Parts: sequence; structure tokens; C-alpha cells
Amino acid sequence: MKSKTIPIARLFFCLFLFFNQNINAQKKIDTDSLLTVIVTDMKTSHPNYKLNIQRALLGKKLAPDYLDFHLVLGRNYDLTKVKDSARYYYNYVIDRNPVYEDAFLYLVNLDIEEKKHDEGLILVNKAIELYPDNKTLRLKRIAIYSLQNDTLNEEKYLKSIRAKFPNDPQIEQLLYDLYSKINFDRVGAYYNVTTIDRSGVGPWHFVSADYVRQRSWGSLIGRVNYARRLSSNAVMSSGLQFEAESYLFAKKSNYHYIDFAYSQDDAFPEWRFGYSYFHTFNKGWEADLGARYLIMQDNSDLKTLNIGVGKYLGSFWVNLRSYIQKDGTSFTVTSRYYYKTKYDYATLIAGYGTSPDDRTRAAEYEARMSLRSYRLSVGFFRLVKSHYIFGVLITNNEQEYEANKFQRELDFAFLMQYKF
Repeated sequence: MKSKTIPIARLFFCLFLFFNQNINAQKKIDTDSLLTVIVTDMKTSHPNYKLNIQRALLGKKLAPDYLDFHLVLGRNYDLTKVKDSARYYYNYVIDRNPVYEDAFLYLVNLDIEEKKHDEGLILVNKAIELYPDNKTLRLKRIAIYSLQNDTLNEEKYLKSIRAKFPNDPQIEQLLYDLYSKINFDRVGAYYNVTTIDRSGVGPWHFVSADYVRQRSWGSLIGRVNYARRLSSNAVMSSGLQFEAESYLFAKKSNYHYIDFAYSQDDAFPEWRFGYSYFHTFNKGWEADLGARYLIMQDNSDLKTLNIGVGKYLGSFWVNLRSYIQKDGTSFTVTSRYYYKTKYDYATLIAGYGTSPDDRTRAAEYEARMSLRSYRLSVGFFRLVKSHYIFGVLITNNEQEYEANKFQRELDFAFLMQYKF
């Protein structure tokens, strides 16, 4: 006769397994719910970080192998400026399971914030090996090189990430900013000839020579301009203008444009002052606000407010700028397609009205403000052998010179610079 104790033992064993599984399932449900409460609170406008820390410590105690609690502990300590504890929990998660990409990102950000750049590079390189398709991690590496002023590696990895993520506006903006801050000097010359289809008018000649000093703080440009305008084979006006320009970098996303020019000759305004403030936003957006102030040779003065907005669309850059003046508003739309560096691009420009930034027509700016004009320009610029910059720009300007009477002005402009 079989013993009755064996079936009874089996019954108790089955009941034990059943209740144990239920307890574990309930425990899992409770810890998941607790984690959801923490994460939901962190997304509110006024999260309670200290309470979240207490909740996460409880969750860690209930489920010590549940790494999500360690991660949110690190994040809440980070946001309450308890950096040592935050660093401990981020490292704890990474050491036990490197599948947590967020742990890498949070810890790299902490290294950047605490200026531990060498540690940050080691960590981000390890993360990129694990997650080669994570663009944010690659951008963090570039950010560290930028903070270290290591422009060689910054350029190297920007080009690498550009190849992996082509036509990305954020990357194009970073490349443009980098090339704007690399130390170099340039000397160059510019020549523009304007032909006019109205009998006895033109041609006009405009020549300038400049020197550009580019540094990490911005750039300083010195320029000498010469204009000579003919009418019926006689010189209508000619003379020199002396000009200084500067782009000054402020914070990482802001910079200033300043322009000053003077001339004693009737081919230019006597004085010219210009200022614009530029701010770059996320996703390749940029906006600017500024003013231009001109004092003509007859002592009349002209004031203009200018507003602009630009956007990177992959390798394309598009900008709309408006000049608001007393006798009307002018508009200019500029588009560029960059195919290598910031010096290698094709451009298409369309505009209406006369701009105070048009140096070739600066002497006639006051007379043209109230007249209509429609212009279209196409150009091509290229950097050759890393030192020589060549460019050509052709402009067709349909200019009103009397009410409902127009003349065609064709500009042929040529640029050559040496970069060293």
C-alpha cells in the first residue's frame, strides 16, 4: 500500500510554487507601478526629485536587480546636484548591463559639466563602439573636442559623422561654425563690372581689396573699396571708401556683426554704420535683427531696420532678409548648396528693392529706395588646394529709373582670395 504522505507532499510543493509565483508576480507588478510613478513625476513641470529618490530606493530594495531603479536614482541625484551619487548609479548600470544607452548619455553629460573631458572621451568612445548608429553619442564626442579646442579631431569626426548622416542640418551647422572659428588669415581682391542697357549710362566698375583675420573670438576684416562710374564715356563719380567689418562670437549660439565705413568721395556714402545680432536655434535655424545707418555726401541720413531668418536643410542653406526703410521695404532670398567646405558652394539669390548692403549701388541708395527693382543672381565658389578661393557671381537687375521705366543692369563679379 502506497504511503499517503507522498501525494500530500506533492500537493504542498505545488501550493508553495503557486503562491511563490503569485508573490513574485505581485512584486513585479508593484515595482513596475512604482517605477511608472517615478518616471511620470519626472516628466511633470514641477517634479519632486527628493520623493522620487525615496521611491527609487524602495524599488531598489524590493528588486535589487531591477536596473531601471538605479538609473532613475542616478538621474534624480543628478538633477538635485548630488553628482557623486549620480555618477555612482550611472556607473553601476553601465557595469552590469551596457544596454542602457541613456546611462552613457547622462554620464557623458556629467563629465562635460564637471570638465572631466578625458574621462568623457574614454566613455563616449566605448559607447560609440556599442551603439555606432547613435548620432547623439557621436555629437557628444565632437562637443568634447570642441571644449578642448582640438579643432583637428573636431573636424575629423564632424566629417565622419557627416558621411554617416548626410544632409543633417544640425551637422551642417556645426561644420559651418567650426570653419568659422578655425584660425587663419585671408587676403583677396574683388572686381565687379556693371553694364546698363540704357543709352549713355555705364559701365560701372567696383574694385575692393581686403584682409581677413579669423580667430576663435571672431573675425576682423579691413577693406579698401574703389568705384568708378561712367556716363557717355565721362566719369560720373569715382573715389575710395575705407571699411572695417567684424564678426564677434558671444555665447555658443550668438554672434554679432559690426560694420563701419568712411569716404570723402561722391561714389560712396560719407559714413556707413551697420550692426546685426545673430542667434542660432536648434535644427539648423538662425535669426538676426539689426540696423543700417548711412550719412550721404549731402549730409542726408538714411536709417534701415533689417530682419532675417535662415535654415539649414541638409547641405542647403536658405536665408530670407528684409530691409525696412521709410520709402519701402526690400527683400533678399539667398540659397546656397555646400558640397565640401564653407568655401565650396553654389548660390542662387533673388531680391526685390534696393539693399543698403549693396556696395556697388551705395551712392544711389537714397534715389533708389522708392523705386522698384527685381534681381536674380547665380554664383559658384570653390576652394582650390586648401589655399585659393575663387568665385564668380552674375546678377541681372531690372531697375526702375523713372516711373514705369526700367533699365537692365548686368553685374559680372569675380573674387579671388588666398587663405593662410
